[in-house]
Amino acid sequence: MLVTEKPDHHPETVEIAIAETAVAGEPAPVTRAVQRVEVRRRSRRRGLAVTAAVTAVALGAGAVVLADAHKTVTLDVDGEVARVSTFAGSVEGLLRARDVEVGEHDTVTPGPGATLRDGADVVVRTARELTFEADGTQQTGWVAALDADDALRHLASRGGEVRLVASRSGARPELPLPLRADGGQVDVVADGETSTLDYDGAGLGQVLTRAGVRVAPDDVVSVVPASRSGERPGVVTVVVQRVVTEDVTTTTPLPFTRTERRDAQRFEDLRPRVERAGVEGVRTVVERVTTVDGVETERVLLSEEEVAAVNEVVAVGTRPRPAPQPAAPVQSGVGDDVWVRLAQCESGGRPHVVSPGGRFHGLYQFSVATWRSVGGQGLPSQASPAEQRMRAQMLQARSGWGQWPACARRLGLL
Repeated sequence: MLVTEKPDHHPETVEIAIAETAVAGEPAPVTRAVQRVEVRRRSRRRGLAVTAAVTAVALGAGAVVLADAHKTVTLDVDGEVARVSTFAGSVEGLLRARDVEVGEHDTVTPGPGATLRDGADVVVRTARELTFEADGTQQTGWVAALDADDALRHLASRGGEVRLVASRSGARPELPLPLRADGGQVDVVADGETSTLDYDGAGLGQVLTRAGVRVAPDDVVSVVPASRSGERPGVVTVVVQRVVTEDVTTTTPLPFTRTERRDAQRFEDLRPRVERAGVEGVRTVVERVTTVDGVETERVLLSEEEVAAVNEVVAVGTRPRPAPQPAAPVQSGVGDDVWVRLAQCESGGRPHVVSPGGRFHGLYQFSVATWRSVGGQGLPSQASPAEQRMRAQMLQARSGWGQWPACARRLGLL
């Protein structure tokens, strides 16, 4: 400021204090800058009057600046709300003056660089790294939110079905933020039942304990938005899903096949003889199966083994049986009924019977050696009844009734 008089008087320099303050950034104390003002004094009284007038103007300007710098704002830090009186010129200056540290993922509204105005609302939200599931895909991300319900609203754009997934601290599931900042009620859904609790800000693990819900290590605990709470809109819901993972072994039998070997030494009218018994194979599969609330969600193959089947081999005779030879004459007075009664005594009349020790065979209980001595092939019990009688008559003609000593005596043939 410069004040002058007419040039014909002697000039005199006076110092006038003018109030100043910082305009932006940090609040600054009022300082006094001294400005030299040249005045030409007509008289001592006139000079004093000018000096007093200039000083009054300067002090008045400083008061206006001080009044403009002072502000009253509302500061909300994670739900902690306070009315703050400040000289800060920006949001960043306000936060620094209040010792509020802002992390990389935190949010500040309005932004830190914004000019702070009287009556402004400044909102700070601390970001937390959350695990969430969006449309069935689990992922992690930083979310600046006041509570779980607020976080779900921020994540709504990630997918149609979004839920927060609790982490595990030991055996207790937890979320790094409260379920609801304003209290109210919380529903806990587990094992097909719903429990409603008054929420007091407790951690997720304490909420489950109050609801009487025990959580196994593999169970999934999640929080779904209030809008998906069915008939109770506005109520946050904690959902406990029972997850069971077990190894399941499945065995499947593998059938064997039958191979026939043609045997020219075996009579064609004999039943096939098993040379190698068939054994079923087996296929063993081990899978790790995961179910959620009883519904299978995953099946992973762990191992697969196979034991091959053993095929059955049977001999099929191709040799035609020769025509029976005429029966040798029998002792005078002995008819067909004698052979019937002898067979009944020896084997009970059963052509395919074998003695308990496996030594004697058929109607007349031939040993294998004796049977072959009269031209028999294979086992006597495998021959037809007619051939067995023919061979028995041949043996009687050659060696007499003594070949059947016990039954021959009983029938009066000896």
